[in-house]
Amino acid sequence: MERSYHASSSVLADDTAVARPSAPTFVSQQFLAISMMTLGVLGLVYGDVAMVWQHLPIEHMPGARAIAYGFALIELIAGIGLLLRPWAKAAAALLTVFLLAWAVLLKLPAVIAVPSMEATWLGLGEITVILAGAWVLFASQMGERGDWLGHVTGQRGVRAARVLFALSLPMIGLSHFFYTKQTVELVPSWLPFPSAWAYLTGAGSIATCVAVLFGIVPRLACRLEALMLWIITLLVWAPAIISTSGDRLPITALTISAAIACGAWVVADSYRGTDYLPPAS
Repeated sequence: MERSYHASSSVLADDTAVARPSAPTFVSQQFLAISMMTLGVLGLVYGDVAMVWQHLPIEHMPGARAIAYGFALIELIAGIGLLLRPWAKAAAALLTVFLLAWAVLLKLPAVIAVPSMEATWLGLGEITVILAGAWVLFASQMGERGDWLGHVTGQRGVRAARVLFALSLPMIGLSHFFYTKQTVELVPSWLPFPSAWAYLTGAGSIATCVAVLFGIVPRLACRLEALMLWIITLLVWAPAIISTSGDRLPITALTISAAIACGAWVVADSYRGTDYLPPAS
């Protein structure tokens, strides 16, 4: 989660594990849909963007409330569409374009302005993990094409989404080392050795990046990354919601964190059909 508030040839050559457009809808897609719907509902209820994760670059921007409602409607519509098979292709396209705009317009400018601040990279990486998951769904739904969309759909699109996912993970993992104090504060008090957990989870994300880029048990690595992100989501933000009696901040944080975990989960599902471990020689 964002501390600002407290390619390898093996990947590109892997054609055997790319999700097909006829593949069934996985639970990961359904959970990503639910997280986006929840984000949309929060936006409609509060009439605002998703706090620091969706912060508009201009303070007191004219029409900010209208923009917030627009974001919320897109999130809600895309989420509903992902749950309905006839609408899934259009919904995946809508969500991918929306998340790309979110990353490029709301997160990338901060990285360009202050590239030496790891927190700006963290904010970008969190959204591009979700984008990678949406891109996998879009590429799988669209299938192989002979037009210009062929560069971002089908097998080529899924492989590119995996690379984006891998490159996003160090942005998140390194924040555990740059902002160890803030990360430790998020570790549940009943867990021993909080600093060790901060370093271990950060290193885990970086290790997953290497595994995906170099094709070293990528399915297992992505599955473990998704599981780790879900555990962090539930252990950190669910108790915070209870302790603050449903305050908006932890609810939004849990929703965003769940969406990030779902993005990793969708990418992991794109490796279905491959072995978790290499066959014994």
